[in-house]
Amino acid sequence: MKVYLLLRACSDLSEGKGRLCFFLPIFATMQISLTENEIKLLQKVAAAAKNISVESYAIGGFVRDKILGRSTKDIDVVCIGDGILLAEETAKQFVPKPMVTIFKTYGTAQLKVGIKNFRENNRKNQSSTLPPPLEEMEEAVEIEFVGARKESYTAD
Repeated sequence: MKVYLLLRACSDLSEGKGRLCFFLPIFATMQISLTENEIKLLQKVAAAAKNISVESYAIGGFVRDKILGRSTKDIDVVCIGDGILLAEETAKQFVPKPMVTIFKTYGTAQLKVGIKNFRENNRKNQSSTLPPPLEEMEEAVEIEFVGARKESYTAD
């Protein structure tokens, strides 16, 4: 799995005007262990992102915990576009479809998925009346979505 890291670099500005910080991308290949369910979750997010033509990235504590080999119960996703739309499209990838909680003030959205959401999407097309096998998931996983945005600032 290819991982893109950002190195934060800061420099003091002259005349006590504060600090200037910027991020430098570092491209590296790392081996990160994901559970089968994490892979399936990320595949569903990727499929949703493809459906609405946006780039999306797992970020934050999920990435840190995976690098450190820790388990995690939440995934933060940023997309280059509308994070709420990505959350709604991701929810459509699950059967049954989980509820999307929208936080309009912040332009973010969240959904929780658990064992019941891992049924195959084509269940209604199966000839058998038996439900497909479920994945082993102890607890629900929260997926938080945010869209990257451009902001401009003016000197006052």
